[in-house]
Amino acid sequence: MTSFLRSDRSRPVAYWLFATAFLVLCMVVLGGATRLTGSGLSITEWKPISGVIPPLSQKAWMAEFANYQRIPQYQLVNRGMNLAAFKGIYWWEWAHRLLGRLLGVAFFAPFVVFLALRRLPTRLIWRCSVLFVLGGLQGLVGWWMVASGLEGRVTVAPERLATHLGLALILYVALIWTACEAWEGAPRPSYQPRWALAAIGLAVLVYVQSLLGALVAGNQAGLIYNDWPLMAGQVFPRAYISDGGVFHSLLHSQAAVQFNHRLVAYILFGAALGLAIGAYRSPHLSRPTRILFVATAVLVTLQASLGIATLMTQAPLVLSALHQTGAALVLACATVLAWRSQRA
Repeated sequence: MTSFLRSDRSRPVAYWLFATAFLVLCMVVLGGATRLTGSGLSITEWKPISGVIPPLSQKAWMAEFANYQRIPQYQLVNRGMNLAAFKGIYWWEWAHRLLGRLLGVAFFAPFVVFLALRRLPTRLIWRCSVLFVLGGLQGLVGWWMVASGLEGRVTVAPERLATHLGLALILYVALIWTACEAWEGAPRPSYQPRWALAAIGLAVLVYVQSLLGALVAGNQAGLIYNDWPLMAGQVFPRAYISDGGVFHSLLHSQAAVQFNHRLVAYILFGAALGLAIGAYRSPHLSRPTRILFVATAVLVTLQASLGIATLMTQAPLVLSALHQTGAALVLACATVLAWRSQRA
């Protein structure tokens, strides 16, 4: 009982943070589905407070539809869409934004309560404050992303989509790490530096691969080069460099972003498998750490297989959503592994 009541840890705080991380996971998956259904530009205004209320009358619906009809996506892609079809894409985006608001409340209200009751470990107060700021910043970045698709484009800018996802995943990782800290308490300096560095490197590689996946999604690059392991019969696609130059290609060339995503997937698979074998054989690692290395390798393998299936079937909604969910789960496992590797 004494260890449970240590002031440097709190299991209720850990449960709260893990639950919030789960909500972020739901946000990522719902955001991916919103993009896949072409719904992300259906709400053309950012109203953080009043926007929680959807249109409640025919007049309000027509006003929202009129706003949508002014943007390029309607004029160039969805011209002729009727109101019923517009409502279908509107509800996806509205649900995504509503979940974002609920996520903010789900974090802020318990944060205040834990502070008032002095149940939040002192060393975690500043971390939780940063998490709250990151959550608010994510809302601003989300609107910045949407704004890129309202003029001159029919979709959001891929680099802004990657930024939006990247910030969400940073928040997700930070929530999981802080929850682990709340669960176990302050770390004791007893770990293997070489393995700790390897685990952190693996987590960083998973994060980078997730951002490359966002560029594939933002450029709709999963709809071309649907053969594997080659790309249209080529090892290296001839269209890798686009007219805009190398930097532009890295962000906007369909061939480049898909090739990069494939290449890093191979590197990640090899790294995860090699580290899992080495960790399994190492007498210097704790059993939980060895299990986490192996679990990460298994998840990476499953995720790679799912990615290949998604590509070869031209990215259907269900497989694409599962692939994005899988990426978040791999990142969660790699995060816990990186955290655990810092300890005995």
